[in-house]
Amino acid sequence: MLPSSSEFLPAEERTCTKNNSMASLRLNEASFIASLMPKKEIGADRFIESHPTYDGRGVIIAIFGNPRRRRNGTGSGDVDTSKVVKVDADGYIAGASGARLLINPSWRNPSQEWHIGCKLVYELFTEELMSRIKKERKKRWHEKNQEAISNAIEHLNDFDKKNPIIEDLELQRIREDLQNKLDFLKSQEKVYDDKGPIIDIVVWNDGEHWRVAIDSQSFEDGSQLGKLADFCPLTNYRTERKYGIFSKLDACSFVTNIYDEGNIVSIVTDCSPHGTHVAGIAAAFHPEEPLLNGVAPGAQLISCKIGDTRIDSKATGTGLTRALIAAVQHKCDLINMSYGGPTLLPDYGRFINLVNEVVGKHRLLFIASAGNNGPALSTVGAPGGTSSNIIGVGAYVSPEMAVGAHSVVYPLPEGMEYTWSSRGPTADGDLGVCISAPGGAVAPVPTWTLQSRMLKGGTSMASPSACGGVALIVSAMKAEGIVISPYTIRKALENTAMPISDVPIEKLTMGQGVMQVDRAYEYIRQSKSVPSVCYKVFIRPSGKSSPISRGIYLRGGCACQEVSETLKLHGGGLFRVPITIVKPISPVGQPPLVSFLDVAFLPGHIERRFIDVPVGATWAEAMIRTSNFDTTRKFFIDAVQVCPLKRPIRWETVVTFQSPSLECFMLPVEGGLTMELTIAQVWFSGIGSQESTHVYFEIVFHGINISRDIVVFDGSEASIRLEAKTLLASEDLVPSATLTKIKTPYRPMDSNLTMLSSCRDRLPSGKRIVALTLIYKLKLDEGAEVKPCVPLLNERIYDTIHESQFYSILDSNKRIYAVGDAYPMYVKLPKGVYSIQLHIRHENVHLLEKMKHLILFIERKLETKEYVGLSFFSQPDGHFKNNGTFKSTVIVPGQSEAFYVAPPSSDKLPECSSPGAMLLGSASYGTISLGSKRNNQNKPKSPVSYQILYFIPPLKVYEKKGKYMPIGINTVAESMEKMVRDTKLRFLSSMNRGNKKERQAWKELCDSLKKQYPKCTPLLASILHGLLSGYVEEDKTTHYKEIVSVANEVIESVDQEELAEFFLFKPDHEVEEAEKIKKMELTRYHLTWALYQKGLALAELFEANNETGEDATALKSPETQDSFEQNFKELKKWVDVKSPRYCLMLVAREIRFKRLGTALKVLCYLISNDSEPPKRNLYDLKIKLINKIGWPHLVSYERQWIHVRFPPCRFMF
Repeated sequence: MLPSSSEFLPAEERTCTKNNSMASLRLNEASFIASLMPKKEIGADRFIESHPTYDGRGVIIAIFGNPRRRRNGTGSGDVDTSKVVKVDADGYIAGASGARLLINPSWRNPSQEWHIGCKLVYELFTEELMSRIKKERKKRWHEKNQEAISNAIEHLNDFDKKNPIIEDLELQRIREDLQNKLDFLKSQEKVYDDKGPIIDIVVWNDGEHWRVAIDSQSFEDGSQLGKLADFCPLTNYRTERKYGIFSKLDACSFVTNIYDEGNIVSIVTDCSPHGTHVAGIAAAFHPEEPLLNGVAPGAQLISCKIGDTRIDSKATGTGLTRALIAAVQHKCDLINMSYGGPTLLPDYGRFINLVNEVVGKHRLLFIASAGNNGPALSTVGAPGGTSSNIIGVGAYVSPEMAVGAHSVVYPLPEGMEYTWSSRGPTADGDLGVCISAPGGAVAPVPTWTLQSRMLKGGTSMASPSACGGVALIVSAMKAEGIVISPYTIRKALENTAMPISDVPIEKLTMGQGVMQVDRAYEYIRQSKSVPSVCYKVFIRPSGKSSPISRGIYLRGGCACQEVSETLKLHGGGLFRVPITIVKPISPVGQPPLVSFLDVAFLPGHIERRFIDVPVGATWAEAMIRTSNFDTTRKFFIDAVQVCPLKRPIRWETVVTFQSPSLECFMLPVEGGLTMELTIAQVWFSGIGSQESTHVYFEIVFHGINISRDIVVFDGSEASIRLEAKTLLASEDLVPSATLTKIKTPYRPMDSNLTMLSSCRDRLPSGKRIVALTLIYKLKLDEGAEVKPCVPLLNERIYDTIHESQFYSILDSNKRIYAVGDAYPMYVKLPKGVYSIQLHIRHENVHLLEKMKHLILFIERKLETKEYVGLSFFSQPDGHFKNNGTFKSTVIVPGQSEAFYVAPPSSDKLPECSSPGAMLLGSASYGTISLGSKRNNQNKPKSPVSYQILYFIPPLKVYEKKGKYMPIGINTVAESMEKMVRDTKLRFLSSMNRGNKKERQAWKELCDSLKKQYPKCTPLLASILHGLLSGYVEEDKTTHYKEIVSVANEVIESVDQEELAEFFLFKPDHEVEEAEKIKKMELTRYHLTWALYQKGLALAELFEANNETGEDATALKSPETQDSFEQNFKELKKWVDVKSPRYCLMLVAREIRFKRLGTALKVLCYLISNDSEPPKRNLYDLKIKLINKIGWPHLVSYERQWIHVRFPPCRFMF
């Protein structure tokens, strides 16, 4: 039974506690090293000393986390290698990145088929590693760019010295070109954004195994290192246990696994040092330094990556499921999972069902961290702290760990649970934490961190410590022929754990106590003849058919007065029914108030108050004042309310006091629910000080109750009546509401069901997993910050019936702008058309079939200028009459105040609004009193916010004005002939030209139509378009000459004098001439387009001649009347050649006259002002120009960006 406050000594007695014991602990070299990898606390050292051969031998542990080796279940390292190529006569292949790769002649490949793929290497790196590599690469790049800038300045200065006075136009252009080069180099310093090198992957079958080789030359920055032919080929890690390293710079090791007959390669890397650290605690082996060994140095490890590098190392359903499959496939004995998250329902969901199958049928022991969200109760996370078949582990710190690993000045007087370790019980009353183990260690970390070992703390560290201890027990049981049962071992751990306190609440803090390996093994050995039985006890509340619970958890004021312990038998209980009863206190006064009066805190002390939050309370204002200390103090302050079928309402903050002072807070609450308020001094804060910290804490409850928690406007013009009242004290009613987001629904444009591979997507039950891919189209007329939302799937990983979800956002070039899973994030997208691919997995096809038309919402943040503020009125028609505005009033208990909130007017709706979408925002109704009195600068603008929605109605229907349709302009025969001709042109445009026969048929039809419709501009323009978009059969020179020829035909077909006269005088055309206006505008477009394409083709011919040496002549000046210049002048008569549509012609002209800096400037302008998706040819031209100028560091940089903008391989889920 939990009292409203914990037992504590008077302040004067606390001040002088155990000073002698604090000073008595001294560590020698051996005990100091042992404290870095704690084993004494769980009896592991004693057990191995007694049983040296039971050190984990014969035991396989699956580490679920971020592995250094083995398997990547998330798909983040997958590479599409489905494309197959052959070696050319020189022994080279064309890599997926476009690089020419030499094949090592010693590599055996009977089929001579080489699978290729590529990947941006940063997609495989952790944020920490990527940051380090970027810093190093930017330093190198900056040095080269500064050298190029220095050379450009030198060339410019030399030119100015030779030409002090510039009057000649040609010299002016040359100087402008030199200046443009310098400006471009300087601009690159500002826009530099390293997307990382790209690596080429080559896969082949040597007759026995699939092999992988990697080319990382782009990483080595122009050196001879990283060549494909020099790479030592890898295969599946399990087969040969070999690994590779990308480069010396990153020092990041990786392994590979090949799937689907060489069509998919999985490159496995870390997504943080976390997994290696965890694995080291469980089973590190240091024969020369045995004190640094892990708990079970003889155990073998299978590492399964469940953290996805693409989404900041978060666990995914795909990674979790594949990890379970791998654990069963490799016949593991134990699973350690140092991962977790929040859950809606305990012991529920798809992943939990799979865990139950693995534990129940395959007899694996599953051990997981309980979470790091303490010190409040009911903070255990899923799956470790909420699942019946998983042993949840809390984090314990001993005095030796504090002095050694944490280097505190004085040791703790006794061992304790870390302050941040999550506590039970679960929402359905289960204990939550099963056992505890040391929650900190200095353990090995990957080489890429540039460290050999690292101190980390958390239940993530406690879990592998416990797992290693269980591995010792399993090793002994295997050696002595004792039947292994996960239930027997769990019962032994619970019944032999060492409690560190007799206070009942500590059961919820550290479970049954700190596990003891030697005692647990002795328990198992003595009871080996007893049948292994798993007792599962469920409680059903009286009068209710559901839900059933695993314990009794009463948090209200009507709890029973006495609690009985479970029946105790010899050797410990057979089963336990956790019973937790909270007796809350009621606030007093008006407004209701609860206070802690001068409570003394020592390091690690936790003070709890269980408060019966008054009905009608919606927020609370709290104040904490500290005194009587002279060194820094750190406190955790938590507030938790447990709600049915809902994640707990949790508020937390960390406060550091440098000196005695006061802090104020505001927290939302729900009236009628018991709230636990916890204040804890962090375990290491104030250690060594002879003074306790005196704390005064006060919390005051306020509330304004609104008749509608969610205000929903249906799109009509009607206002909505709201009624506000307060039950606790007088409050200022100051309503305000603003709509800040828009949410638009989308249906999938396409869906596809795919049976996944059997090698890594076949469940232990034998069922194959099926993937459903849904494709949505999104068009943005301007850049915006958006987030894709799927309400059915979002915010749930461990507590959902669906296995996994993953989405990607791609533009029309297949560039990846964002990826995500159950917790989508906002991403800023430029204007354009996007494809959103949603990938859902499950073995139940019927379940996926129901989701083929799943609605996806795009949630878009509005710009501040687009925010829609709502108005409040005291009358229902106030928004129509524009009077009766309601601004504020004071409401007193027992009275209510009614007012109206009006919908936004149609002229205030953002331009991106569309019918069926909804505007989202929030409304608030009260003000803070305590924060304003204390002048707290960090106080929020409003105490509590409520959701408000506005459904956008259908568009207004405008009366269509009838248009006068001229008659008699064309005869029936003329109209019919025009329609026939247009039909023929459409057919010509639609003809395929994929093979030689089809191209010949197209040419024959072109000749036939030209005879039938001589000098028909639309026909000739259609033929020119076909040449530009079709397959180039002949050599490029012939192709460009044909373009020039057809372009000339288009130009000659136009009566330019008539066209010029028509647009020059701009007569006031009558309605009956509308058809003629349209025709003349189309003719002008065909003319300018033909001139433009002719000029580009002439430029290509000029360059081709220069490259081959044909007709090579001295560079002609712009005044020379050659064909290109004449064409350019003709184009200038009709259009602005500096406009984005035509300025590529200007680029070609500058290139022709060797003004590459000016050409680059114009090209960059064209790229930045192009309203369409990026065009590959423009970026290829940019690289070509930079290469000609002689800036190799920029060529390399731009080529890396090419693979970002235009991915050569498909995205892999």
